[in-house]
Amino acid sequence: MTFTKRELLSRDQAHLIHALHNPSIHESGHVWIKGEGAILTDANGKEYIDGLSGLWNVAAGHGRKELAEAAAGQMETLAYCSGYTGSSNLAAIELAERLATLTYPSINRFFFTSGGGEASETNFKTARYYWKIKGRPEKTKVISLQHGYHGVTLAAMSATGMSSYWPMFEPRVGGFIHIPSPYPYRYQGSEGVSQGISAANELEQAILHEGPDTVAMFLVEPVQGAGGVIVPQADYFARIRQICDQYDVLFVADEVITGFGRTGRMFGLEHWDVEPDMIQFAKAITSGYFPFGGIGVNEGIADVLDSGEMVWMHAYTYSAHPVGCAVALRNLDIIEQENFPTLAVEKGDYLLKKLQSALANHPHVGEVRGIGLMAAVELVQDKATKAEFPAEDKIGIKVHQATQERGLFSRLRGDVFCLAPPFVITKEQLDRIVEIMTQSITTVLGE
Repeated sequence: MTFTKRELLSRDQAHLIHALHNPSIHESGHVWIKGEGAILTDANGKEYIDGLSGLWNVAAGHGRKELAEAAAGQMETLAYCSGYTGSSNLAAIELAERLATLTYPSINRFFFTSGGGEASETNFKTARYYWKIKGRPEKTKVISLQHGYHGVTLAAMSATGMSSYWPMFEPRVGGFIHIPSPYPYRYQGSEGVSQGISAANELEQAILHEGPDTVAMFLVEPVQGAGGVIVPQADYFARIRQICDQYDVLFVADEVITGFGRTGRMFGLEHWDVEPDMIQFAKAITSGYFPFGGIGVNEGIADVLDSGEMVWMHAYTYSAHPVGCAVALRNLDIIEQENFPTLAVEKGDYLLKKLQSALANHPHVGEVRGIGLMAAVELVQDKATKAEFPAEDKIGIKVHQATQERGLFSRLRGDVFCLAPPFVITKEQLDRIVEIMTQSITTVLGE
């Protein structure tokens, strides 16, 4: 027996609670039944281009049988074992060894989680642990960016710099401070220095305001993803590294979106020749085929963890899950064999240039930007002043509805339309994305 999308949505709404739960929006939602490459098919048989690789994670595309086979093979051999001290498994050992060859040279030790939110929590706790063992227990505060996204568990939500996630759950966890994003399109810098240096100096000002002896870490995405594909200035991160070193603040890179090739490099900070002290990752490491993530730390932090002065009382039931590790290993084979960083450069440049050619002159397109295979179109009410549309106009939502009618499904940050399709997307599908975006913006906002 087959069911229509309407019938399935009725059953769905009777029993399911969704992420970002909103019943009125979900009434016109989708029920996906199949994925193949960069295409999703809904319960009515209509096909859509997956414009955001699921949630930035289905890097290798849908329907990769080799990933399903890797999961099944591991399930048949060893479906689960504890990852607590005193217990390990071969897939976890091999994955940690593999990551040590792929990540920043100073990052060689790894802890595995079920996703990015858990990875954020792990880094918050690890930073506190590190400073306690170093005799500086007062260093507990976390500084992050406005428009940054780091998850929605209570502490991760407090680090997330997108205020729409806060009101229903406040008060937020104390000790989380947000500074302005470098956001080249909107950041107002100081006279006498470059925009990038001025934006980086916001970190120094925040550290001095809070007191250097109270700040544990600075958490930042190399490219802000969910916040609107915000690519920082060329001189931003070198100055950030200097500031963190000067004030003994751990520099933590959130590579949940940017890791494993999305920006055109294996990891995002490679663009600026800067290494962090800690990283966090998830999403593309398994292409979404298994919930998985983790952190990596440099040798200085690993030495503290190994010191044995105090047990690192942090754990998840599914840490180092053997099936997740097996899928990650097979997915890393795909990433390397098919050269995802190069694909991101080639396909991303093609998509960005086509979008800019089609949309840059539209009176309500403020900016078309991107790096690697991630792009954003920012819609504005007034191009000259960069004034935004009133929130009640719901321009982004209307454009998103129009793109779905034409067969493109993605996500927004307000009136910023984000794109990050799977690496296997074809040139013809990229052309179709540009065509749909152009038609949709014209439908909502005119020629």
